[in-house]
Amino acid sequence: MTRSEIWRLEKYLRNLFRLDTITIVERPKQDDSVEVHINGEFIGVLFKDEEDGEVSYAFNMAILDMDLPEAPPSRA
Repeated sequence: MTRSEIWRLEKYLRNLFRLDTITIVERPKQDDSVEVHINGEFIGVLFKDEEDGEVSYAFNMAILDMDLPEAPPSRA
């Protein structure tokens, strides 16, 4: 991805989530994806997709079950 794309994506995510600590970091050896960080912590990967002359971006974020809080008894 170009630096212009990275800047635009970072600006978009910061506005969308109202969170100025979101940063996008280039991935070595990968030109079709970047890492997304919040407060310096990795949270996911943003992939670029070019098909039929159109460009789109897909955000992939894995959430581990062990990181989730316990559900209250009424929601179990």
